Amino acid sequence: MKNNYAAVHYAGNDFFLAVSPSGHAVPIDTNGARSAATGPLELLLLALGGCTGADVISILKKKRERVTDYRVEIRWERREEHPRSYKKLEVRHIVRGYGIAQTSVARAVTLSTEKYCSVIATVRPTAEVVATWEIHEEGAAEEAVPPVTAG
Repeated sequence: MKNNYAAVHYAGNDFFLAVSPSGHAVPIDTNGARSAATGPLELLLLALGGCTGADVISILKKKRERVTDYRVEIRWERREEHPRSYKKLEVRHIVRGYGIAQTSVARAVTLSTEKYCSVIATVRPTAEVVATWEIHEEGAAEEAVPPVTAG
């Protein structure tokens, strides 16, 4: 981050233009039916995925794991009452590569979830965060891999 200031400006017609501390502009659409840009809660999900993803990849690089592809999938449940905040976030880490150790991925996901990811730390007081992972060997035939839960 360049500074500790962000701005969100109303642009009319349920649109906002956000400017991040690093100076990047992000359109926000608060009309869920139209969905012409990312909505505020969607941005939170993306921030969580980016935060934990950066942690996991960094840790796996330090462990010299040969990752060829990686993605984070997030599923959620929201409260029925207002504010309709998230009550459960399921964060699934999907790693592909050559000979990746289960222990390395487990450790990376656990460290991110419990120690390093600031976004998870921010939502944890009000939402249950469940992290799982799966590993796909590069070049191997796709087969169902049972989920492994962190913690």
